[in-house]
Amino acid sequence: MRSPFAYAPHRSGPLQAATPGAAVVYLGSLAAVAFVFSNPLVLVAAGVAAALAGVLAGAGRAVRAALRMGLALALLIVLVNGLVVSRGETVLARLGDWPLLGRVDITAEALAEGMVLGLRAAVVMVAFAVYSACVDPDRVLRALRPLAGRSALTATLVSRLVPVTAADAARLRDAARLRGPGASQVGRASLARRLLAGSLDRAVDVAATVELRGYGLDAPRPARAARERERSRHDTRFYAVGLAVLALTVAAALLGAGGFDAYPTIAVGTGGGTVALASLVALAGLAPYRGRRPRRAGRAPAVEASRA
Repeated sequence: MRSPFAYAPHRSGPLQAATPGAAVVYLGSLAAVAFVFSNPLVLVAAGVAAALAGVLAGAGRAVRAALRMGLALALLIVLVNGLVVSRGETVLARLGDWPLLGRVDITAEALAEGMVLGLRAAVVMVAFAVYSACVDPDRVLRALRPLAGRSALTATLVSRLVPVTAADAARLRDAARLRGPGASQVGRASLARRLLAGSLDRAVDVAATVELRGYGLDAPRPARAARERERSRHDTRFYAVGLAVLALTVAAALLGAGGFDAYPTIAVGTGGGTVALASLVALAGLAPYRGRRPRRAGRAPAVEASRA
């Protein structure tokens, strides 16, 4: 079973063909929007852009899996924030005194703050899922190894092993269900321990393998011709869109657009600047769109000749 977050070499598209730097600038700009703004409208727009970019790049499975995980985490954050934080003027329920938590009052402001935090986490998860499914980790290693070999190797292994760990978790769950109704039920803690043990064993094997292959040695800098071959004609598009989103984020933050305050009462900015910011951020998700392929030269005369 292949993890939806794993990079697929057979999948082609502008985002896959772009260099890692261009992809990081583009996807990182969408994540930066989620970290800078707390306005729900802007966060939803950033999530739509990241999901649309993943779907257009052919990583729909990764987007759906990340959305399921992100929305589940968002719901958990909303529940925890609603129980732990009692600030706000709009009290929805008074649940009395709880052990360790003290007096628990559910307020609309605490739920709204939890929703914002959950949306931010979901957007970042979707952006990282698209990166994991569309950016070749080997190209990342080749790009960063001359600058920081050990850090590049660590980052590449992390991006490689996260999908493998997700696949291991799915296989362990399937094996637990296939044991039959007579077997004792396997809890999540037991599955987590087995998954952690397997991950540690794999990490030791991978470390020994890369050491034997000489990845700890100093790497020579690639020649200029090799660097030019690594570039793609789609790099300009992703650099331009990513830098435009970052510039728009800075300008909107300085002008006060995309405002949001949860306490003491909920205040959501819905002005023209916020709507324009959200619209432009959502349109940034169209960057991986292929468009119409140019017609090959000489094809029309050949067709006419065959008809004649």
